[in-house]
Amino acid sequence: MKKLVLITLTTVSLFSKSATATKACEAFNDLKHTKNYGNVVLKADSSYQILRQQKGNYFIKVPNAKPMMRWVSVGCFNGEAETKVKNKSPKPEVKEKKSIFSRLFGKKSESKNEVSKTSVKSSGNLDALLVLSWHNTFCETHSNKKECKRNGGDAKNHLVLHGLWPQPRNKEYCGLSGKIKQLDRYKRWNAMPKLDLNPNVLSLMQKYMPGVQSNLQRHEYYKHGSCYSKDVNGYFSNALTLDKEVDSTIGEYLRENIGKKVKAINIKLLAAKIYGKDIKNKIAIKCKGRVLSEIWISTKGKGNDLKSLVKNAKPIHSNCQEAIVDAPGRFKRF
Repeated sequence: MKKLVLITLTTVSLFSKSATATKACEAFNDLKHTKNYGNVVLKADSSYQILRQQKGNYFIKVPNAKPMMRWVSVGCFNGEAETKVKNKSPKPEVKEKKSIFSRLFGKKSESKNEVSKTSVKSSGNLDALLVLSWHNTFCETHSNKKECKRNGGDAKNHLVLHGLWPQPRNKEYCGLSGKIKQLDRYKRWNAMPKLDLNPNVLSLMQKYMPGVQSNLQRHEYYKHGSCYSKDVNGYFSNALTLDKEVDSTIGEYLRENIGKKVKAINIKLLAAKIYGKDIKNKIAIKCKGRVLSEIWISTKGKGNDLKSLVKNAKPIHSNCQEAIVDAPGRFKRF
Protein backbone atom coordinates (compact mmCIF):
# COMPACT_ATOMS: atom_id res chain seq x y z
CA MET A 1 0.00 0.00 0.00
CA LYS A 2 1.33 3.39 -0.91
CA LYS A 3 1.80 5.76 1.95
CA LEU A 4 0.51 9.26 1.65
CA VAL A 5 3.24 11.69 2.64
CA LEU A 6 2.09 15.09 3.79
CA ILE A 7 4.56 17.88 3.30
CA THR A 8 4.02 20.93 5.43
CA LEU A 9 5.41 24.15 4.05
CA THR A 10 6.45 26.70 6.62
CA THR A 11 5.95 30.25 5.52
CA VAL A 12 9.00 32.43 6.20
CA SER A 13 8.09 36.00 7.06
CA LEU A 14 9.95 38.59 5.02
CA PHE A 15 11.43 40.76 7.72
CA SER A 16 14.77 41.42 9.36
CA LYS A 17 15.99 43.25 12.42
CA SER A 18 18.65 45.89 12.25
CA ALA A 19 20.39 48.33 14.57
CA THR A 20 22.87 51.17 14.14
CA ALA A 21 26.26 50.93 15.82
CA THR A 22 27.09 54.00 17.89
CA LYS A 23 30.81 53.24 18.25
CA ALA A 24 33.64 51.20 16.78
CA CYS A 25 33.34 47.85 18.61
CA GLU A 26 35.08 44.56 17.92
CA ALA A 27 32.96 41.84 16.30
CA PHE A 28 33.85 38.44 17.77
CA ASN A 29 33.51 34.89 16.44
CA ASP A 30 32.33 33.55 19.79
CA LEU A 31 29.94 34.59 22.53
CA LYS A 32 32.75 34.81 25.10
CA HIS A 33 34.61 37.41 22.99
CA THR A 34 37.90 35.50 22.87
CA LYS A 35 38.37 35.29 19.09
CA ASN A 36 38.15 37.92 16.36
CA TYR A 37 39.47 36.53 13.08
CA GLY A 38 40.46 39.36 10.77
CA ASN A 39 40.31 41.95 13.61
CA VAL A 40 36.83 43.01 12.51
CA VAL A 41 35.58 46.30 13.99
CA LEU A 42 32.10 47.76 13.46
CA LYS A 43 31.81 51.15 11.81
CA ALA A 44 30.08 53.77 13.93
CA ASP A 45 26.77 55.01 12.46
CA SER A 46 26.50 51.94 10.20
CA SER A 47 23.47 49.62 10.30
CA TYR A 48 23.83 45.86 10.83
CA GLN A 49 21.40 42.96 10.51
CA ILE A 50 20.54 41.40 13.88
CA LEU A 51 19.89 37.66 13.84
CA ARG A 52 19.29 37.07 17.54
CA GLN A 53 20.09 38.29 21.04
CA GLN A 54 21.74 36.25 23.81
CA LYS A 55 23.35 37.11 27.14
CA GLY A 56 23.73 40.81 26.44
CA ASN A 57 25.05 40.24 22.91
CA TYR A 58 23.69 40.49 19.39
CA PHE A 59 24.50 37.83 16.79
CA ILE A 60 24.89 40.00 13.69
CA LYS A 61 25.86 39.84 10.04
CA VAL A 62 28.94 41.91 9.14
CA PRO A 63 29.32 42.32 5.36
CA ASN A 64 32.79 41.48 3.95
CA ALA A 65 33.91 39.83 7.20
CA LYS A 66 35.13 36.22 7.09
CA PRO A 67 33.09 34.64 8.59
CA MET A 68 30.28 37.20 8.41
CA MET A 69 28.31 36.04 11.48
CA ARG A 70 29.67 37.75 14.59
CA TRP A 71 28.89 38.39 18.27
CA VAL A 72 28.83 42.01 19.47
CA SER A 73 27.87 43.56 22.80
CA VAL A 74 24.41 45.15 22.88
CA GLY A 75 26.12 48.25 24.30
CA CYS A 76 27.63 48.96 20.88
CA PHE A 77 24.19 49.91 19.62
CA ASN A 78 21.83 52.72 20.46
CA GLY A 79 18.66 51.21 21.91
CA GLU A 80 16.86 48.10 20.75
CA ALA A 81 17.07 46.69 17.25
CA GLU A 82 14.43 48.04 14.91
CA THR A 83 12.22 45.61 12.99
CA LYS A 84 11.95 46.55 9.34
CA VAL A 85 9.60 44.86 6.86
CA LYS A 86 11.24 44.35 3.49
CA ASN A 87 9.61 45.96 0.44
CA LYS A 88 6.72 47.16 2.60
CA SER A 89 7.68 50.58 3.89
CA PRO A 90 10.50 53.07 3.36
CA LYS A 91 13.45 53.09 5.73
CA PRO A 92 12.91 55.33 8.72
CA GLU A 93 14.96 58.48 8.75
CA VAL A 94 18.01 58.03 10.97
CA LYS A 95 19.57 61.11 12.47
CA GLU A 96 23.23 60.95 11.55
CA LYS A 97 25.73 61.19 14.36
CA LYS A 98 28.23 63.85 13.42
CA SER A 99 31.94 63.29 13.74
CA ILE A 100 33.93 65.50 16.08
CA PHE A 101 35.32 67.30 13.03
CA SER A 102 31.91 68.14 11.60
CA ARG A 103 30.59 69.19 15.01
CA LEU A 104 33.42 71.66 15.51
CA PHE A 105 33.91 72.91 11.97
CA GLY A 106 30.47 72.38 10.41
CA LYS A 107 28.58 75.37 11.79
CA LYS A 108 29.54 78.91 12.70
CA SER A 109 27.51 78.61 15.87
CA GLU A 110 29.88 75.86 17.03
CA SER A 111 33.04 77.86 16.45
CA LYS A 112 33.34 78.75 20.14
CA ASN A 113 32.96 75.19 21.33
CA GLU A 114 35.55 74.35 24.00
CA VAL A 115 35.99 71.53 26.45
CA SER A 116 35.47 72.39 30.09
CA LYS A 117 38.61 73.46 31.88
CA THR A 118 39.90 71.98 35.09
CA SER A 119 40.53 74.07 38.18
CA VAL A 120 44.32 73.66 38.31
CA LYS A 121 46.12 76.14 36.09
CA SER A 122 49.65 76.30 34.72
CA SER A 123 52.39 77.62 36.98
CA GLY A 124 56.17 77.77 36.79
CA ASN A 125 58.59 77.54 33.88
CA LEU A 126 59.10 73.79 33.62
CA ASP A 127 59.29 72.48 30.05
CA ALA A 128 57.75 69.03 29.73
CA LEU A 129 56.45 66.61 27.11
CA LEU A 130 53.09 64.93 27.62
CA VAL A 131 53.41 61.54 25.88
CA LEU A 132 50.23 59.57 25.15
CA SER A 133 50.26 56.11 23.54
CA TRP A 134 47.65 54.71 21.16
CA HIS A 135 47.22 51.50 23.13
CA ASN A 136 46.40 49.30 20.13
CA THR A 137 49.77 50.11 18.53
CA PHE A 138 51.70 49.63 21.78
CA CYS A 139 50.27 46.14 22.14
CA GLU A 140 51.42 45.18 18.63
CA THR A 141 54.98 44.84 19.94
CA HIS A 142 54.22 44.17 23.63
CA SER A 143 51.67 41.37 23.43
CA ASN A 144 53.30 39.65 26.43
CA LYS A 145 52.52 42.58 28.74
CA LYS A 146 49.68 42.14 31.21
CA GLU A 147 48.01 45.31 29.98
CA CYS A 148 47.88 43.89 26.44
CA LYS A 149 45.98 40.71 27.23
CA ARG A 150 42.51 40.45 25.63
CA ASN A 151 43.71 42.78 22.85
CA GLY A 152 44.34 45.55 25.36
CA GLY A 153 41.30 45.09 27.58
CA ASP A 154 39.38 48.25 28.49
CA ALA A 155 42.24 50.45 27.25
CA LYS A 156 41.98 49.35 23.62
CA ASN A 157 41.00 52.14 21.22
CA HIS A 158 42.18 54.78 23.70
CA LEU A 159 45.05 57.21 24.20
CA VAL A 160 46.72 56.20 27.45
CA LEU A 161 49.42 57.83 29.55
CA HIS A 162 52.99 56.92 28.71
CA GLY A 163 54.47 59.74 30.73
CA LEU A 164 55.03 63.43 31.44
CA TRP A 165 58.72 64.08 30.79
CA PRO A 166 60.51 67.21 32.07
CA GLN A 167 62.86 68.61 29.45
CA PRO A 168 65.60 68.50 28.32
CA ARG A 169 65.56 64.71 28.00
CA ASN A 170 68.67 64.28 30.16
CA LYS A 171 66.74 65.72 33.12
CA GLU A 172 66.17 62.39 34.87
CA TYR A 173 66.35 60.62 38.26
CA CYS A 174 66.44 63.85 40.26
CA GLY A 175 67.85 63.29 43.78
CA LEU A 176 67.67 59.50 43.53
CA SER A 177 70.14 56.84 44.61
CA GLY A 178 72.26 54.82 42.22
CA LYS A 179 70.38 51.66 43.30
CA ILE A 180 67.03 52.98 42.02
CA LYS A 181 68.64 54.07 38.75
CA GLN A 182 70.16 50.63 38.28
CA LEU A 183 66.88 48.83 38.98
CA ASP A 184 65.10 51.06 36.49
CA ARG A 185 67.71 50.71 33.76
CA TYR A 186 67.45 46.93 34.04
CA LYS A 187 63.63 47.27 33.94
CA ARG A 188 63.24 45.66 37.34
CA TRP A 189 60.22 47.83 38.10
CA ASN A 190 58.68 45.33 40.51
CA ALA A 191 61.73 45.66 42.76
CA MET A 192 61.59 49.47 42.88
CA PRO A 193 60.07 51.17 45.96
CA LYS A 194 56.28 51.24 45.98
CA LEU A 195 54.65 54.64 45.41
CA ASP A 196 52.19 56.02 47.97
CA LEU A 197 49.30 56.78 45.61
CA ASN A 198 45.92 58.05 46.79
CA PRO A 199 42.62 56.37 45.73
CA ASN A 200 41.72 59.10 43.20
CA VAL A 201 45.00 58.70 41.33
CA LEU A 202 44.77 54.90 41.42
CA SER A 203 41.25 55.10 40.00
CA LEU A 204 42.44 57.26 37.09
CA MET A 205 45.36 54.90 36.48
CA GLN A 206 43.08 51.89 36.09
CA LYS A 207 41.51 53.53 33.03
CA TYR A 208 44.10 55.90 31.61
CA MET A 209 47.41 54.19 32.50
CA PRO A 210 46.98 50.44 31.92
CA GLY A 211 50.76 50.08 32.30
CA VAL A 212 50.12 50.17 36.05
CA GLN A 213 49.62 46.39 35.66
CA SER A 214 53.34 46.17 34.86
CA ASN A 215 54.36 48.86 37.39
CA LEU A 216 55.05 51.41 34.65
CA GLN A 217 54.10 54.11 37.16
CA ARG A 218 57.25 53.38 39.20
CA HIS A 219 59.49 53.73 36.15
CA GLU A 220 57.77 56.94 35.03
CA TYR A 221 57.90 58.63 38.41
CA TYR A 222 61.43 57.73 39.41
CA LYS A 223 62.90 58.52 35.98
CA HIS A 224 60.80 61.55 35.02
CA GLY A 225 58.36 62.55 37.76
CA SER A 226 61.14 63.02 40.33
CA CYS A 227 62.26 66.02 38.25
CA TYR A 228 58.69 67.38 38.03
CA SER A 229 57.61 67.32 41.68
CA LYS A 230 58.28 65.64 45.01
CA ASP A 231 54.51 65.20 45.23
CA VAL A 232 53.95 61.90 43.43
CA ASN A 233 50.16 62.26 43.55
CA GLY A 234 50.32 65.78 42.14
CA TYR A 235 52.50 64.58 39.26
CA PHE A 236 50.20 61.74 38.25
CA SER A 237 47.02 63.71 38.93
CA ASN A 238 48.10 66.38 36.43
CA ALA A 239 49.35 63.88 33.84
CA LEU A 240 46.29 61.61 34.03
CA THR A 241 43.81 64.51 33.96
CA LEU A 242 45.49 65.82 30.81
CA ASP A 243 45.36 62.36 29.25
CA LYS A 244 41.67 62.00 30.10
CA GLU A 245 40.89 65.32 28.40
CA VAL A 246 42.92 64.65 25.24
CA ASP A 247 41.47 61.14 24.93
CA SER A 248 37.96 62.62 24.99
CA THR A 249 38.76 64.90 22.03
CA ILE A 250 41.73 63.81 19.89
CA GLY A 251 41.07 60.24 21.03
CA GLU A 252 37.48 60.47 19.79
CA TYR A 253 38.76 61.52 16.37
CA LEU A 254 41.11 58.52 16.30
CA ARG A 255 38.33 56.13 17.31
CA GLU A 256 36.18 57.46 14.47
CA ASN A 257 39.00 56.63 12.05
CA ILE A 258 40.18 53.19 13.15
CA GLY A 259 41.64 51.39 10.15
CA LYS A 260 41.93 54.63 8.17
CA LYS A 261 44.70 57.12 7.53
CA VAL A 262 44.76 60.35 9.52
CA LYS A 263 46.87 63.41 8.75
CA ALA A 264 48.97 65.32 11.26
CA ILE A 265 47.60 68.61 9.94
CA ASN A 266 44.01 67.54 10.72
CA ILE A 267 44.95 66.62 14.28
CA LYS A 268 46.62 70.02 14.64
CA LEU A 269 43.56 71.81 13.26
CA LEU A 270 41.24 69.90 15.56
CA ALA A 271 43.43 70.60 18.61
CA ALA A 272 43.60 74.32 17.72
CA LYS A 273 39.82 74.48 17.43
CA ILE A 274 39.40 73.03 20.92
CA TYR A 275 42.41 74.35 22.86
CA GLY A 276 43.30 77.52 20.95
CA LYS A 277 45.76 78.37 18.20
CA ASP A 278 48.78 78.18 20.54
CA ILE A 279 48.68 74.37 20.48
CA LYS A 280 48.96 74.04 16.70
CA ASN A 281 52.76 73.70 16.63
CA LYS A 282 52.97 72.18 20.13
CA ILE A 283 51.26 68.88 19.23
CA ALA A 284 52.83 66.11 17.12
CA ILE A 285 52.09 62.58 15.98
CA LYS A 286 54.67 59.81 16.21
CA CYS A 287 54.57 56.73 14.01
CA LYS A 288 55.91 53.18 13.96
CA GLY A 289 56.08 52.21 10.33
CA ARG A 290 52.69 53.02 8.81
CA VAL A 291 50.71 53.20 12.06
CA LEU A 292 50.24 56.00 14.58
CA SER A 293 51.91 55.15 17.86
CA GLU A 294 51.83 58.26 20.07
CA ILE A 295 50.59 61.82 20.48
CA TRP A 296 53.13 64.27 21.94
CA ILE A 297 52.20 67.65 23.40
CA SER A 298 54.76 70.25 24.47
CA THR A 299 53.93 72.05 27.73
CA LYS A 300 55.41 74.76 29.91
CA GLY A 301 54.61 74.97 33.60
CA LYS A 302 52.68 72.69 35.94
CA GLY A 303 49.00 71.95 36.30
CA ASN A 304 46.33 70.42 34.07
CA ASP A 305 44.89 73.38 32.15
CA LEU A 306 46.09 72.37 28.69
CA LYS A 307 45.25 75.69 27.04
CA SER A 308 47.50 77.53 29.53
CA LEU A 309 50.24 74.90 29.43
CA VAL A 310 50.78 75.11 25.65
CA LYS A 311 50.71 78.89 25.42
CA ASN A 312 54.45 79.45 25.92
CA ALA A 313 55.66 75.89 25.28
CA LYS A 314 58.36 75.02 22.77
CA PRO A 315 57.35 73.88 19.24
CA ILE A 316 57.73 70.17 18.42
CA HIS A 317 57.62 68.20 15.18
CA SER A 318 55.96 65.00 14.00
CA ASN A 319 58.11 62.18 12.60
CA CYS A 320 55.38 61.44 10.03
CA GLN A 321 52.65 63.45 8.33
CA GLU A 322 50.01 60.73 8.06
CA ALA A 323 49.44 57.35 9.66
CA ILE A 324 46.93 54.52 9.95
CA VAL A 325 44.97 54.31 13.20
CA ASP A 326 45.61 50.76 14.36
CA ALA A 327 42.76 48.49 15.46
CA PRO A 328 43.06 46.04 18.39
CA GLY A 329 44.93 42.82 17.70
CA ARG A 330 47.48 42.19 14.98
CA PHE A 331 47.91 45.00 12.48
CA LYS A 332 45.72 44.85 9.43
CA ARG A 333 45.19 47.66 7.00
CA PHE A 334 41.45 47.83 6.33
